[in-house]
Amino acid sequence: MSEARPYVLLSVATSVDGYIDDASPDRLLLSTDADFDRVDQVRSESDAIMVGAGTIRADNPRLMIRSEARRSARVAAGRPEHPLKVTVSATGKLDPGLKFWHHGGEKVVYTVDAAASELRRTLAGLADVVSLGPTVDFAALLDDLGGRGVRSLMVEGGSSLHTAFLAADLADEVQLAIAPLLVGEATAPRFLNPADYPGAPHRRMRLIDLRQLDDIALLRYAPRG
Repeated sequence: MSEARPYVLLSVATSVDGYIDDASPDRLLLSTDADFDRVDQVRSESDAIMVGAGTIRADNPRLMIRSEARRSARVAAGRPEHPLKVTVSATGKLDPGLKFWHHGGEKVVYTVDAAASELRRTLAGLADVVSLGPTVDFAALLDDLGGRGVRSLMVEGGSSLHTAFLAADLADEVQLAIAPLLVGEATAPRFLNPADYPGAPHRRMRLIDLRQLDDIALLRYAPRG
């Protein structure tokens, strides 16, 4: 492992039965105001925040720090107002009109050789496009972020990204907010997909912290124990 790689924190809100959304066209809000504020605080403490291309297409997020006070505190500390915004796409199918590109600070997109040229044309002036080779290599992605001075990366999903980081044993922390809801829809997205996880099913994560936010249970785990 490179010493320059950032600390990787996976942040997710799920239903009790492990879903991060339902199957309807509208986003299912699992978090409460208190939990959304906690997420905003974690964003403000991070050097970079990351979502997958599927999340960008489905939710059209701005992915910004909401609190003006937190943004001001970053600037006062000599940091950019917003963290670096990061996404990854193997297909290169990213609409330049989406909110992600037009709010917040700098953006970087990681892709593969086959999609890099088209993405550079599509996102010219909107984002730095970096190819990771013939396939998406998440270790190489972290090395590149480390070279950019990123020391902490907050990953906000979706399922494919969380699965990739945990399957590659590249996550340092999981912050899991569990909402008292049941979704129960077979086609709805889950927190994680089936994968060959290191040590599964016997390796136990280490519980770092457990607390309550309204009716949300927030669990913090160290995946490597």
